[in-house]
Amino acid sequence: MDENNEMLEYIYQNADMGVKSCTNLIKILNSKDNKIKKVVEGELKGYENYLKKAEKLLKKYKMEPKSKGIITDMMSKMGINMEMMKDNSDSRVADMLTKGFTAGNVDISKKIDRYKDDCEKDILDLARELLEFGKKNIEFLKPYL
Repeated sequence: MDENNEMLEYIYQNADMGVKSCTNLIKILNSKDNKIKKVVEGELKGYENYLKKAEKLLKKYKMEPKSKGIITDMMSKMGINMEMMKDNSDSRVADMLTKGFTAGNVDISKKIDRYKDDCEKDILDLARELLEFGKKNIEFLKPYL
């Protein structure tokens, strides 16, 4: 697979999963009195922004967006629902989100390092932006842990 395609597909899938996970989490939190709701809503807006940017670059490079698939989406949704049934406290939500951002940051850091000499600049710039978004959101979540 072409480096540009792999990197851009990863960015798209990461943002797509972020949108779906945050949307699911917000639906659960809407009936609760959690203070972390505003943070999750901000994360959703950020992920939606990155999804749009990734889609724009996919069009520019004549690539088709590929989601992770319905099984992955269902597993993620079920995992979030099960965790929230056990404990829907702000600290638990922050912990789940922090783990997600950390895993995403590790993955995208590896890809940036691997493809820094081979990817188009605009794709690498978007990957670096997404990495910074993840780092900033971990900081936003720390007070809730």
